[in-house]
Parts: sequence; structure tokens; C-alpha cells
Amino acid sequence: MTSAVTTENSARPGYGQLLRTPGALGFVLPGFAARLPFGMLTISILLLVQHTTGSYGAAGVVAAVTGVSMALSAPLMGIFTDRFGQSAVLLPVVLTHAAAVSGLAALALLGAPVWALALAAVPTGASVPQVGPMVRARWAARLEGSPLLPTAAAFESVTDEFTFVVGPVLATALCTGVHPAAGLVTEATLTLLGGLLFAARRATQPKPHAPSATGEKRAFALSYPGLRVLIFAFLGIGAVFGGMQVSLAAFSNEIGNPGANGLLYGVFAAGNMIAGIAMGAVAWKIGPRRRLILGYIGLTAAASVLWAAHSMILLGALGLVVGLFIAPALITGYTMVEQLVPANARTEAFTWLTGSIAFGQAIAVTLAGRLTDAHGSSYGFLVPMGATALALATLLALRAKLAPKAPSRIVNSSGPAAQAAAPAAAQGAAQAVAPAAAAGPSASAPAARNRVNERGMGHRVPVTVD
Repeated sequence: MTSAVTTENSARPGYGQLLRTPGALGFVLPGFAARLPFGMLTISILLLVQHTTGSYGAAGVVAAVTGVSMALSAPLMGIFTDRFGQSAVLLPVVLTHAAAVSGLAALALLGAPVWALALAAVPTGASVPQVGPMVRARWAARLEGSPLLPTAAAFESVTDEFTFVVGPVLATALCTGVHPAAGLVTEATLTLLGGLLFAARRATQPKPHAPSATGEKRAFALSYPGLRVLIFAFLGIGAVFGGMQVSLAAFSNEIGNPGANGLLYGVFAAGNMIAGIAMGAVAWKIGPRRRLILGYIGLTAAASVLWAAHSMILLGALGLVVGLFIAPALITGYTMVEQLVPANARTEAFTWLTGSIAFGQAIAVTLAGRLTDAHGSSYGFLVPMGATALALATLLALRAKLAPKAPSRIVNSSGPAAQAAAPAAAQGAAQAVAPAAAAGPSASAPAARNRVNERGMGHRVPVTVD
């Protein structure tokens, strides 16, 4: 199936061609229904708890506990999913989540203290179903080796951002226009129904990777250094989401128009969605590592001026620009997982990135909530600025870790058997290096600069310059 899809889709990658992949619509549509509530959860908790306690700081603490709990449980959920299959994990998770969210909403309406709400937030966050990583894992399994895989990553980012356009607006409308708890009740209902529908689509699920009968050990996704670098980068992205949610809500209250919160956040998410559509339509000539760094530089620069916006129009425009720069970083990071992590740990890798966003969002919600309570919304916008700057510095310092894993072409001149196993081109390169090395340092220097072997695990032939 993989080779057929690869051949069929190699002509011209595009969204229409992507959705014509056999079985795609069968998991894309229910996957979207199951992911829409994710964009509603944090803002629904913030609005409900702020309504019942009168404090953004308290609301931020409860939302932060939810995010941290999700960030810690997401990789574990990914490991179980890789091992036992998506349906086996998803069914009990969505049932638990619906019950946990209902309990949190009831406690908030009964006037429970913040510590009790924070305690109830633990199972609420831990049971957030990781449908996004599961959908990405299905695309990776269907399109392995296909030029459509980056298009699939862009499509998933657009889908994610569409949920962040619709989710906050819907949650805000429900919480402010219907009932303060209506956002959480709707989130729980949609998660349950959408999750059950998605779990029922078993035909396109990746095969579980059970422990090998020979006793071969399976490496965890976190053991790959490139993924660890991406986790730091995604922490900054999560901080943008969290800082924007708190600060935009506070800004809307400061100008006497609470309903503007959904509109402002929708503009911000729309920028991300627009950029995501463009990312999937462009045939990029620069490598993914450089795209990631350039996108992050733009994101950091845009997030650094949010604090200076003092009008709704200016803040909306700056939010749009921030959204435009999130998509390149987000999409490229998800696309690089295929190069950095093997297939049997890919769902786990995606959940690490999703959990990193949630953790960054949780920390940002807490800090921005306290700063907003003490000094106003402008200070809350300092959180995305600081977080993206720190993540960018880490990304630049460790960018070498993002190099793709070694391809299969091997250069080894150590013996006849190795020479026979190597490709003809690699044999020629090895033979060209040997006489130069024998001639001495001065003669071998030019050849050394052109050698294809690298230090480390194996020797690889670079195919692109990034």
C-alpha cells in the first residue's frame, strides 16, 4: 500500500491529491470532530474559574495544572498507543475525560476552593485524548516516503489552527452568552462523541509495535537528540498560545468588551491557518532546519512587540503577524519527526511535541495570569516575548542535533567485504581518498574536505546543504 501511494502521489503534491489518498477522509473527518474540543478546553477553564473566583491568577493556576497534567501524560499515552493500538487507548481515555471535565465544572459552580479545582484539573488534563498525534501517525503510515508527507503536515497544522479559530470563539460565546460552564460541558460532549467516532475507524490505524519476540529493545522517542531540540522549540510556541489567551481576555475586559476576546484570538489563529495553507502549497528549496530557524526568528520578533499594543486594531494586527510566523515553525517541526525518529516511536514523538506545547501553554498561563492581575494585560504579553527568545537561543545553539539520521549509503574502505557491499560510487570515493591520505597531510587536505564520511554512528553522504 505504501509503495502504491508513493508512486501515485509523486507527481505534484497538493491538498486535493492528499485527500484522495485511499482511506484519508475516513480518519480526517472524525479526527477533526475529536480535536475541535482541544481548542476549547483552556479558554473554557479560564473563563469559568475567573467567573467563579474573580481572579485571573486563580484561573491561570487551574488551567496550568490541566496543561502540565496533559503534558506529562501525553508521551505515556503515545507509548501505549504505539504498543497497543489507537482504539485500545482512545476508548477508555475519552470516557475518563468526559467524566473529569464534568466534575471540574461542577466543583467550580459550587464555589470549591482553588486547591480543589486544581486537584480536579489533574485527571482533566491527563485524560485529554491525543487525537492530533494519532492522525499524524496515520498520515505517516500511509505516506511513508511520499512527497505528500510535508503537505500532510501542513494540512494537519491548518486543521489544528482551525480548531483554535473555532474553539476559542465557540467557547467564549458559550461562556459569556449561555452559561459560564457551557464551554466545558460542550467540550466534554464533543470529545466523547468525536473520540468514539475516530476510534471506530480501525482500518487506517498504524499497526501496533508490540515488543519483539526476540527480545529486541525498542528505543523511546526521547532518546533521539533531534526530538529533544524540537521539544524546546515547541515550548516557546505553547507559551505564545497560553500568553495570548490570558492577555487577550484581560485586554478585552480592560476595554469593556469581553466578547472581543474570541475575535482577537480568532484573528491570531487565522494568521496561523493562512500561513499553514501557504506552507503546504509551496515547494520549498531550503532545508527544513533552516525553515524552522527562520520561522522562529520571525515568531520571536513578532511576539516581542505585543506588549506595546494599546488598541484593539493594533493588537489584532500584531496578533495576525504572530500567527503567520507560528505555522512555519510548527509545520516544519512536525515534518522533521519522520527524519529524526523511527516509525515504531513516531506516535510517542508526536505526543512529546503536543505535550510540550501544552506544558509551555500551562507555564505561560500561570505567569501571564499573575502579571495581568498585578499590572494589567500589557505585562502578560511579556511572557510570549521571553519564552520565544529563550527557545530561539536554544534552537540556534543545538541546531546541529536536527540533522537527519544517516541514509543507507555507506562508505567503508576497511576491507574487501565492505568494499563489495558498498555502492559503486561510494567505492570510488573511498579509493580516491586513500592515495591522498598516503601522500601526506598536504596532499590529503583537499580530499579530506570532500570526504563523505562523518564521525559518529555510521558514515553518510549529505544530499542537501542546510
